[in-house]
Amino acid sequence: MRIPTPVAQVIRGFTMGSADIVPGVSGGTVALVLGIYDQLIRNISQGAHALKQILTRDVSGAIATFKRIEWVWLFTLLAGILAAIIALSSVIETLLHEQPIRMSALFFGLILGSIWVALRMLDKIDGIALALMLGIGGTMFLLLGLRSDTEVADTAAEIVTEPWWIFFLAGAIAICAMILPGISGSFILVMLGMYTEVLGAVNDRDFTVLIAFMIGCVVGLALFSTLLNWLLERYHRWVLAAMIGLMLGSTRVLWPWPNGTNTTTMTLPRDDVAIPVLIIVFGAAVVVIVDLVAVRFVQVEPLPEHGEVVDAAR
Repeated sequence: MRIPTPVAQVIRGFTMGSADIVPGVSGGTVALVLGIYDQLIRNISQGAHALKQILTRDVSGAIATFKRIEWVWLFTLLAGILAAIIALSSVIETLLHEQPIRMSALFFGLILGSIWVALRMLDKIDGIALALMLGIGGTMFLLLGLRSDTEVADTAAEIVTEPWWIFFLAGAIAICAMILPGISGSFILVMLGMYTEVLGAVNDRDFTVLIAFMIGCVVGLALFSTLLNWLLERYHRWVLAAMIGLMLGSTRVLWPWPNGTNTTTMTLPRDDVAIPVLIIVFGAAVVVIVDLVAVRFVQVEPLPEHGEVVDAAR
């Protein structure tokens, strides 16, 4: 028995939205585990192509491209994402503050399970794939260590001090985290020093820089999704290996000790150890079970105009 596609999409979206709330985890990781990553990127890339056609006044071509986008598929996915953010954001944020080590242990286990599932998706691990996994994983691990804290201090001023073009660039960079496994967009803004700037723009209703930020998001998503779609069609194994590297590197943020996702500093397990270790095992097992359920009950439908989509759950 197969779960109906719209229902399955809402469930997928809810899971992706839950992941997006957590530093070090992204909806892209969930999409990869559930076997819909290729399809998601191709739909986004189609939208980017249609936008380009509109800008070049190819209206008839844009209409034809829009018709090829799976709107029901995308909107049900988005509905699940929004539902998760609305329902769980306050709960997860509270637990992250009150139980940082144990919550981080859960997310660490989820990422470990995701890495195992992604490794299983590779048809083979050649020298290039191994180099990408280790190289990108190591680079990501070091870059995340450039900041010891992953949150902005409560005393930090939420004011706009940067020009509009900085907001444009920040939006273009941060939006990439939406479709890449391993790191959240909010953490990228923290690393760029733009988190309080964006909050300040929202609070002050500075529409000039907010519009620049949103345009940057659109441009960044369009360009990056187009590139990523091209790479997936030609170098699927190596792209998947690179994404595994991103997830490996992101474990630095999720390592439970000393203080969970609040810091990228890592220490040996201490004090609260036994329960977090059990939670890590539980989290990894959940991902493996979800993968097995997805294989059996969830139908992944390809986009016809691009040929058969690689079913990641093969």
